[in-house]
Amino acid sequence: MALFSITRYAAEEEEEEEAGAEAQERARVLLERLREQARARQLRRQREERPRGAGGEPAAGSEAPSPGSDGRGRPRGERRAAAERAAGGSAEPGGGEEEEEEEDGGAAPTEEHGAGGDSEEDVKQQEDKRNLKNKSKRKKRDEETKGAERKKARSEGAEGNQSTKEELPLAASGEEATPPPSSLVVLGDYDRKPVQKVQPFLPQWLAQPKLLQKRIKENLIPVGDVPGIHPKLLKKLQMNGIESFFPVQAEVIPAILQSASNGYLMGQGGYRPKDICVSAPTGSGKTLSFVIPIIQVLLDRVVCQVRALVVLPTKELAQQVSKVFNIYTDGTGLKVVLITGQKSFAKEQEMLVQKKVTGYRSLADIIVATPGRLADHISKTPGFNLTQLRFLIIDEADRMIDDMHQNWLNQVVKAAFQVENDSGSNTLFQRTKPGPVTAASCCYPQIPLQKLLFSATLTQDPEKLQQLGLFQPRLFTSVYSEKKPLIDGTETEQDAEEKYTLPEGLSQCYVPCDLNSKPLLLLHFMLTMKFTRVLCFTNSREASHRLFLLVQAFGGITVAEFSSRLPPNERQRTMKEFEQGKIQLLISTDATARGIDIKGVNCVINYDAPQFIRAYIHRVGRTARAGKAGLAFSMVLRIQERRFLRMLKDAGIPDIKKHLVKGKSLKPLVQQYEEALSKLEKTVKGEQAQKRA
Repeated sequence: MALFSITRYAAEEEEEEEAGAEAQERARVLLERLREQARARQLRRQREERPRGAGGEPAAGSEAPSPGSDGRGRPRGERRAAAERAAGGSAEPGGGEEEEEEEDGGAAPTEEHGAGGDSEEDVKQQEDKRNLKNKSKRKKRDEETKGAERKKARSEGAEGNQSTKEELPLAASGEEATPPPSSLVVLGDYDRKPVQKVQPFLPQWLAQPKLLQKRIKENLIPVGDVPGIHPKLLKKLQMNGIESFFPVQAEVIPAILQSASNGYLMGQGGYRPKDICVSAPTGSGKTLSFVIPIIQVLLDRVVCQVRALVVLPTKELAQQVSKVFNIYTDGTGLKVVLITGQKSFAKEQEMLVQKKVTGYRSLADIIVATPGRLADHISKTPGFNLTQLRFLIIDEADRMIDDMHQNWLNQVVKAAFQVENDSGSNTLFQRTKPGPVTAASCCYPQIPLQKLLFSATLTQDPEKLQQLGLFQPRLFTSVYSEKKPLIDGTETEQDAEEKYTLPEGLSQCYVPCDLNSKPLLLLHFMLTMKFTRVLCFTNSREASHRLFLLVQAFGGITVAEFSSRLPPNERQRTMKEFEQGKIQLLISTDATARGIDIKGVNCVINYDAPQFIRAYIHRVGRTARAGKAGLAFSMVLRIQERRFLRMLKDAGIPDIKKHLVKGKSLKPLVQQYEEALSKLEKTVKGEQAQKRA
């Protein structure tokens, strides 16, 4: 096959050279012929323009069309010459037979025309035709000696040439001939198509969640209408002024109660219960949605053991959740213990376990902890065990996933499935790590461990969620597009355009500014616009402290700072005074942005624009809680404006307004502000001197 291809291409190159020479010769002959024909046509037109006789015959001296011409007086040889010129070098030798037949057919009229005594034109045409005829015969003889495959290849070329010749008369009539389509193929060519966005492939529980209503005020459900809640807890709820449940509470509370309908010792029907994940806006009532069902499930417990463990990222948030548990466990006999490091390690050990002659006894039913302190007690506190743990609640789950402090989750799971060494202990309800369901694994009951995840910004990255080891999870979410209606609470496909949900009553604005005008803008909001109970966020402890000193030096505003540089007691006192209205402006880092329910926050000001969308969601979520109205301002440097707006747009938050403050409004504050700056400089130098001392 390769030898045939080489022979074929070599022969084609030789024939192309011959065809090129012939084409040049034909072009020269044709050019001379066309010049003569042009002169002849001009003379013929002049004769035809002379007046005809009365009988319709041509006038004397006029010349009738010759037999060898077409109806317009053009010689047939002219058409053939034009056709030969248009064919040029593209004519293949394989078409020689057709050319010979055509030439024979057109020779007689030409001879007749020559017999009529026409000019030297016909004689030259006949000579040219004879030359072409002889050349075509030579080509035919050469072609017959080539071989069967060569003939087949040449016959294919002849078919293409024949179709070209049928179109050539148009070129002869003065129209420009269109070249045959190219048979060449450009390798690697492609059509430009718009790049399609790759849609993420999500597990079914993420792609088809249980949708929750977004609008809190319009979808309140009376407490009595939610099935399965214990009368004692209903009475507690009414005593605390709760007459209705929010949408997330009305859906999640029955789901958790149903998973423990057979008691906390085994799952429904003897099977392991599904884990539950909840993604809902800040201030939508997520804390109460796990406090109520956990207390109800543990009401019938006899022996005090750690049955529920709540893990939270910050001490303040842990204190808040512990406070809610204490309110609803009052009078039930259940014991709640808070371990966050605010008390000494020995004191916390005394709160967790008690040593007796027969061994250690647990003093806690429900533990609320931060991850670092929890890991310390698992490894260092004798008698502290989690073998009876039924519920593991992870609040602010996205942050807990990102910051697996001391690998606390693996330590909790390992402690929960640890086999007790006590020979006298009851092995009936001891458990092993979950594995494939077999006859042996189902022969004795086992206390299940159910995980409950809650967050306003729950990640949808399956790789991150895999770290939690969830079992057949169910997702309850209010993060979906309004274009897709909620039909009877059924699970429908989630809209990927909207990633986060903000409180319903929140109004958002951003203020373009430069670096020097940011303190003046904050003072303008507080003094001129009369804002009260404002929570102001910065990106660092140092920035928070300096801004606090500057506002304090300016005067006229009761201000306090809240950051991790302060001791816990002082932070607790500051928060209490702010809730009571004694402090107008609380300057804070992101320590207060996560989950803390600060009562009465009317406005949130992002003095430093947040770098990540989750930080923005949690900051502005400190206001407009529980369906109330709230306002959020973000001071954005002009160089940050495009990135900030793009960050919000990508998160599905496009409706943020631009708020401009004119320079005239800030002028009255400039003189006093400059004096405050000089005071700040002295104060900072004094603090630095104290540190060095």
